[in-house]
Amino acid sequence: MKSGFVALAGRPNAGKSTLLNGLLKEKVAIVSPKPQTTRSEIRGILTSENSQIVFTDTPGIHKAQYRLGARMNKEAADVMMGVDLIYLVVDGSVPFGEGDKYVLNMVKNTGLPVFLILNKVDKMSREKIIANLQSWSSRFEFAEYFPISALKDKTFKDLIKATEKYLPEGEYLYPPEMTVDGSENFRIAEVIREKVLLCTEEEIPHATAVLVESKKFTKKSCYIQAMILVEKKSQKVIMIGKQGAMLKKIGSMAREELEGLLGKKVYLELFVRVEDEWRSRDARISEYGYGGAFRDE
Repeated sequence: MKSGFVALAGRPNAGKSTLLNGLLKEKVAIVSPKPQTTRSEIRGILTSENSQIVFTDTPGIHKAQYRLGARMNKEAADVMMGVDLIYLVVDGSVPFGEGDKYVLNMVKNTGLPVFLILNKVDKMSREKIIANLQSWSSRFEFAEYFPISALKDKTFKDLIKATEKYLPEGEYLYPPEMTVDGSENFRIAEVIREKVLLCTEEEIPHATAVLVESKKFTKKSCYIQAMILVEKKSQKVIMIGKQGAMLKKIGSMAREELEGLLGKKVYLELFVRVEDEWRSRDARISEYGYGGAFRDE
């Protein structure tokens, strides 16, 4: 039997979280069109008769403007040093840039086998796909090359089969029935944050954190109170919306998904609080579970 860890690395919006969800055929990582959606390592577990692969979705590597961003970049680098194989997920529909060069150098320095996952081929012509693969192969000798559409492909059998060849012999790393490694509170908070990302614009999505403050289960229901944190009073006004319309919209969307996640009727109560410059304060970043907070415990 084969078992091991695979890191999904790349720039923001390359499609890492979408690929993770596709590999597991289950939503374990939130997705949105906004950069830096993933703020912490998320582990998804794929178990078969022959293998157990632990996929680790890492924060998108980017030019950090806040302490949060620096910690996210460090976490991505740390994760890559503790795995057996790396998927470098790239958005093939956009030109190669300095950010790609920076990430490529990071994966080169690990000394690990690296698969090039050329994503978003549904947006590309056959000629462009071939040109992209040739361009990337001239920069580094990848172990394997996989042009895919993480959003539209229905199966990743070839990718999984190739991955198994690069993993060591081993036993189960997690119980076979597990598909995600992460606290329930963190998953709840991430679902809420995803809806904030989808409903708000400009700076607000990046200035937002979510903290589950209380959770109570009954036989058929779950009562959740969660705090949405922003950095400015003006952001709080927008987050709440006229007569509470924005907060209600976010709550309604989150509640629907949480009922599927928890398998119960969910009663969700959301609040908004201003927390000045939390993205620049290590204590707050850790408290909210971002930027490698759980790896430091």
